[in-house]
Amino acid sequence: MNGTDKPLVFVTVGTDHHRFDRLMGWMEQWLAANGHARCVVQHGPADPPVGAECHEFLPHADMQALFREAAVVVCQGGPGSITESRQAGSLPIVVPRIARLDEVVDDHQVRFSRHVAAFGKVALAETAEDLHAHLDRALAEPGTYTVSDAADETAPAVARFGRLVDELVAVPRGRRRRRDRPAESH
Repeated sequence: MNGTDKPLVFVTVGTDHHRFDRLMGWMEQWLAANGHARCVVQHGPADPPVGAECHEFLPHADMQALFREAAVVVCQGGPGSITESRQAGSLPIVVPRIARLDEVVDDHQVRFSRHVAAFGKVALAETAEDLHAHLDRALAEPGTYTVSDAADETAPAVARFGRLVDELVAVPRGRRRRRDRPAESH
C-alpha cells in the first residue's frame, strides 16, 4: 500500500472546470476525525482539503493507478470517473455536482447518479452524513465496496453516455445550432 499500512481513500472531482468545494469540505471534516486512512485528492480548481495529499490535476496513468490501489474511491457523478472506478474493481462513492451551487451547468449528474445507484452500480452520497457513513463502512468492511465485474458489460455504454453529456454541456447554449439547418452567415 505505497509504503504505509493505512488504507487509501482516493477522491477525484474529474476534469470539470467548476469548483467542487462542497465535496472538499466534506472530506476535510471526515479526515479530521479519521487519521487511520491515507487520502489522495485530485481537487481541480477547488480548495484542497486539509489532511490529504492534494493534487490539482493528475496524469491519467496516475489516476488509473490510484483507482486500482484505493481501498475506497470517492468521485463526482461523471460517468467517466464512475466507469474507471468500477473497471479498477471499486464500487465508487458518488457525490453528484449540483447546478444551484455552481458546481456544474445543470443537474445531469444528480439524475445520472440516482439512476445508476438504483441499479447498485454506485454508492450514492448526497449529504455529508451519507458520505461519512459510506467511508466509515468501506474501511470497516472493505469487501462491501468492491466489484468483481471489472469487465462490466455496461461500462462502454456508460462511458459513451458520459462523453455525449460532456459534449452537450461543454458548448455554451447560445452557440449551439440545429443540425437540420445551416449556420447563418453574417
